[in-house]
Amino acid sequence: MPKSEQNQMGIQLLEKLPLLKQEIRKVIVGQEAVLDEVLVAMLAGGHCLLEGVPGLAKTLMVRTLSQALHLSFRRIQFTPDLMPTDIIGTEVLEEDHATGKRFFKFNKGPLFANIILADEINRTPPKTQSALLEAMQEFEVTYAGQTYALDRPFFILATQNPIEQSGTYPLPEAQLDRFLLYVKIGYPSEQEETAILSGTTGTRKVEVQPVLDANDIRQLQQLVREVSIDADLVSWVSRLVRNTRPDTTTVDYVKEWVRWGAGPRAGQALILTAKAHALLQGRYAATTEDITAMAYPVLRHRILMNFRAEAEGVHPDKVTEKLLQQIERTPTRLS
Repeated sequence: MPKSEQNQMGIQLLEKLPLLKQEIRKVIVGQEAVLDEVLVAMLAGGHCLLEGVPGLAKTLMVRTLSQALHLSFRRIQFTPDLMPTDIIGTEVLEEDHATGKRFFKFNKGPLFANIILADEINRTPPKTQSALLEAMQEFEVTYAGQTYALDRPFFILATQNPIEQSGTYPLPEAQLDRFLLYVKIGYPSEQEETAILSGTTGTRKVEVQPVLDANDIRQLQQLVREVSIDADLVSWVSRLVRNTRPDTTTVDYVKEWVRWGAGPRAGQALILTAKAHALLQGRYAATTEDITAMAYPVLRHRILMNFRAEAEGVHPDKVTEKLLQQIERTPTRLS
């Protein structure tokens, strides 16, 4: 396809992104930053972990997103008795009525969809979480030695409740690292809450129209990788990530409060999400503002605080804030 046609298609797809947000806003009131971060994760081709107390429309937001996208959607309610076969699928014994021969047929589980809502993911045991980890990282599942490719695009939106921790299984660091973004959802403002109460207690029904299909999403994900970023910004991202590690940091705050810093995957995630954030704003070049906006959800689950920090309530977001203040962006010098 000629470059001019590719550019025209890219422009047309970008014009659909505001329409996508408009459809979602028919149902979801407020939560602008959260919605942007979820869309950034989708455009960057990664998965998203949503954390918030009950009643903040986490599940509703994911369901509405799936309605605004012409994609297959499955919701999995994670429980302590959920087994890997409950999400992957299982083999069943069938009989060929023509020949009378019996054979095993693999029945696909709910993971075989484009958008997966993993509701209360921390309520299921490690065995099931490890099965999900393979799907998140490899975009495929294995059963009885046979590998099955998952549908693409494949996007997991997981939710967890930060309050009720009894009977939960905290996600291991390796699985947390596979989530591109860790998004925290707060309470709505007074004006937003009034609008929610008015809109959800009457007879008004809202119909969400699909805006993008699977092919559109794949093209947008490719377009994200074509967004330009300056070499000095890449260097800044590298220094931000390296300074999260107590053994290589120059920031005293990190040495005092952090046990383990972020790995290289954090830098990859920060650059990719900054590009997606720029594209969502209608720009073809990532800026300092894009990196600053995405640093918190990218690093939030990749910085492990020490016991003293946990005891005194010092959170990773505070570390990210200090890093953004103290690690200056210095332009790359050409020799």
